[in-house]
Amino acid sequence: MIPSAYEPTHPTELAVDAESLPPSATETATFGMGCFWGPDARFGATPGVVRTRVGYAGGTDLDPSYYSLGDHTEVVQVEYDPEAVRYEDLLAVFWANHTPFSAPRKRQYRGVVLAHNDQQRETAKRTREELESRTGKSVETAIEALDRFYLAEGYHQKYELRSTPVVADELEDRYGDAFVDSTVAARLNGFVAGHGEGDEREALFAELDISPAALSEVRRRL
Repeated sequence: MIPSAYEPTHPTELAVDAESLPPSATETATFGMGCFWGPDARFGATPGVVRTRVGYAGGTDLDPSYYSLGDHTEVVQVEYDPEAVRYEDLLAVFWANHTPFSAPRKRQYRGVVLAHNDQQRETAKRTREELESRTGKSVETAIEALDRFYLAEGYHQKYELRSTPVVADELEDRYGDAFVDSTVAARLNGFVAGHGEGDEREALFAELDISPAALSEVRRRL
């Protein structure tokens, strides 16, 4: 890419990300909610979420890919700060943003909680029962143990942000392989999809060193 002509006024996005919790201090949740682009953006803008990534899980076929998915499901994996957001709070987002009362036509797009431990499994079961009691409807969403997560192809990661190429190109050039697990990229991916509160957006924008052109493109999408 052509070097930017503007003078940086803030630490780079890499420095902002360096302040995020490391994976060793986070917990992880995995959900299937239909096409994984939307959930990736929604969770990326959720306070307390540190990183997001999309991939394939819930099946038995080895090394799935988008065009050879086998019996796997599209899922979003969420790393979160347990001091800032509870697993139960993430489940509330999950239940409210997929179709839990009917079975999907394709396993690829099914609703599923893939629990990382017994506590997550029990919490998911309890909230499913509460949803059934509250609505009087039978919930078709599965609750299973996560066996293995396969990272999806790069073009699926932070899809909404990639649909804003001025921004995505600049960030990918700066981050390289670290783009997928960037907190900044997760937040911006959620913001350009219309999620997040105005004050949260402005607080992040004030920290970033992205070019005026990129910031303008982000604001255009809001």
